[in-house]
Amino acid sequence: MLRNYFKIAGRNLVRNLSFSAINISGLALGLASAMLIFLWVQDELSIGRQHQNADHLYRIMEREFTDGKVVADDDTPGILADELKRVFPEVVYAAGFSSSESHMLTAGNKSLRQSGNFAGADWFNLYHVPLLAGTPAALRDPGSVAISRKLAETYFGQVQNALGKSIRFDNHIDRQVTAVFEDHPANATDQYDFLLNWQEFLDREPWLKKWTNYGPATRLMLSPAADVAALDSKLTWFLKGRNDEFSKSFYINLFLKAEKDAYLYSNYKNGYLDGGRIEYVRLLSIIAFFLVAIAGINFMNLATARSVKRSMEVGVRKVVGAGRASLVSQFLSEAFLLVIIAIILGLTLVSISLPAFNNLTGKSLHIPLDQPDFWLYLIGLLVLTGFFAGSYPAFFLSGFNPLKVLKGAGSPRSGDLVFRRGLVVFQFMLSLILIVGTVVIYQQLQYFQNKNLGYDRENLINIPLDGDLPKNYQVFKEELLRTSGIQSATHMYASPLGNGNTTESVNWTGKNPDASISFNNTAVGFDFVKTMKLKVMDGRDFSADFGNDSANYLINQAAAKRIGYKDPVGQPLTFWSKPGKIIGVVEDFHFNSLHQAINPLIIRLADGHYGNLLVRIQPGQTKEALASIEAVYKKFNPKFPFTYAFVDAGYETLYRSENIVGTMAAIFAFLAIFIACLGLFGLAAFTAEQRTKEIGVRKILGASVAGIVALLSGDFLKLVLIAVVISSPVAWYVMNQWLDNFAYKIDIQWWVFVIAGLLAVCIAMVTISYQSIRTAMMNPVESLRGND
Repeated sequence: MLRNYFKIAGRNLVRNLSFSAINISGLALGLASAMLIFLWVQDELSIGRQHQNADHLYRIMEREFTDGKVVADDDTPGILADELKRVFPEVVYAAGFSSSESHMLTAGNKSLRQSGNFAGADWFNLYHVPLLAGTPAALRDPGSVAISRKLAETYFGQVQNALGKSIRFDNHIDRQVTAVFEDHPANATDQYDFLLNWQEFLDREPWLKKWTNYGPATRLMLSPAADVAALDSKLTWFLKGRNDEFSKSFYINLFLKAEKDAYLYSNYKNGYLDGGRIEYVRLLSIIAFFLVAIAGINFMNLATARSVKRSMEVGVRKVVGAGRASLVSQFLSEAFLLVIIAIILGLTLVSISLPAFNNLTGKSLHIPLDQPDFWLYLIGLLVLTGFFAGSYPAFFLSGFNPLKVLKGAGSPRSGDLVFRRGLVVFQFMLSLILIVGTVVIYQQLQYFQNKNLGYDRENLINIPLDGDLPKNYQVFKEELLRTSGIQSATHMYASPLGNGNTTESVNWTGKNPDASISFNNTAVGFDFVKTMKLKVMDGRDFSADFGNDSANYLINQAAAKRIGYKDPVGQPLTFWSKPGKIIGVVEDFHFNSLHQAINPLIIRLADGHYGNLLVRIQPGQTKEALASIEAVYKKFNPKFPFTYAFVDAGYETLYRSENIVGTMAAIFAFLAIFIACLGLFGLAAFTAEQRTKEIGVRKILGASVAGIVALLSGDFLKLVLIAVVISSPVAWYVMNQWLDNFAYKIDIQWWVFVIAGLLAVCIAMVTISYQSIRTAMMNPVESLRGND
């Protein structure tokens, strides 16, 4: 029986080839888009969950209460891991983990810049990173280094040759390779090429040995029997009694965060979880649902548009004894056959488009034909889409009254028309939401690109101050300024794109002694204001003409407002117990992502030359300036390759996720509109087919072609306008929720909805014009005879 159903379905498919091609192509596009999104979502959900003990891994987070504000992050004391392991028996392993650092690694005749971290001795027990050589105890001794397979093969040819060999860091520290680990998969949360001993890190940064200072992360593995909620409660006040700076206005609570949630749930607002990349996962998942729903609706509309042609077949089969269940099975079989072909075509489209999609998303996705989950997904897609797309046509066609059909009265009921038109409205609602979302995302990204940051990021180069540059800084800078194409130069401890250094150790005259207020801070060199092109609102920049500027400070407007001096220049300020004066107030500038508001900032004159060299080059002389900088760099730092980065390029990477999601949304919005238009074409064909005789009568009575086209098009225009009205408030709400992730954002303008609506109307009119004009141009005599 089933074989017979599919045989008949195949014949109908071939007999109505053009109709079948449109139907299959719409389904294939929708399913291919959904499969691409599924692969992306699956990869996003896997990040951080590939570890052997993922269910027992946690990060320590802190919730800082200060100055009436609550801020959450993963900065912790450097000695926290060992203390937690000592105090709580449920903590099986614990390790500190520093921020990523870039170092020049040299072995033999190869010198390359690599990125890595300092990590506690328990690290390889925590994460079970596959070790190709060495043991999990590889990081217990100072002077040890664990490297990746890639580094081992780069420097030593083979993994086996690396163990026990020496690697020189920054041309002055030798470390011995004690382990080689497998390269990290793309879905690993932490990506590093080497790991160094934790005690070495604490000795280099002794301030991290105090409970009052925070910086690195702390990771834990709990025993399977651990009561996570109870431990989380104990951690809340763990630092009380250890940090003697706590007061009523300043204290820190600790809490646990599951490692498997760290990547997707990373945004905090007022100290508490407020989403993260999971929002993009949900957004793209909804888009995938939209695309499949639109493609399925197309199937319904295109199938019912051909219903009259098959009504006689249904009537004859009912007269000869076919039951409704038999007819339903027949039409569902046809639906499943089309869906199977569409899935095969969709998989082909996915295979063809994956390289471009990977290039867009920065991932290495592939069709996981070897994974049972993927086949379950395909089967589920087949079943759901087949039933969803084929159920209404099946029950609609099988419900025809055979006597009425054979008498030529097989037209559908008005309720059926309302239902199908409702589906078209729903299609365009989804499409319009995607269009509005795409426009808003594009506007927000343009806002990022064009916003005045308070400094000029164009023609500004960032160069790491490593090797011999710190000790040769002054002569290096002087010679650099004598070369062509260079406007100015300075140095800065933090990057202009990200300064997370904070302190509460700031005092001034009139400050409430019980208040603890957090300030961002950074150390810079002379000519910082000039090089960054900051605007001095009051006072002056640091200058070598003033011998005591090392004890003075620049502040931004936010800091001036928080401190409260009426005339801040010349007023006393104590930073880290070092008294000095405020010599200048600079206009607020962004030193972090636009996701964050500008915080009070204190800028001090550095007592050493470290961090980053910032060079302002002459506009239009980029090539010449880079050549000049490289020549001077090699003169003073010959053992290190010249590396640099443009600040504006780094700024763009801050919003890479938004750019990717925006591009994906635009692509899938276009596909949604295209697929929806196929459905509109189907409904236009259906309506034209039902009104053929009516149009013939109208033409005989003198109706013009233009009038008939307007008549046919008017009904569809109403559907699109209804979709615009319903979808606009929904789109406004959804995009406002997305914009809430940014401290600085656009306001959604009314004209966005007008543009989206006009675009939808234009596309709809172009889609239906062919069918309307074709119908209007028909010979009325043939129309009245019932011919196409």
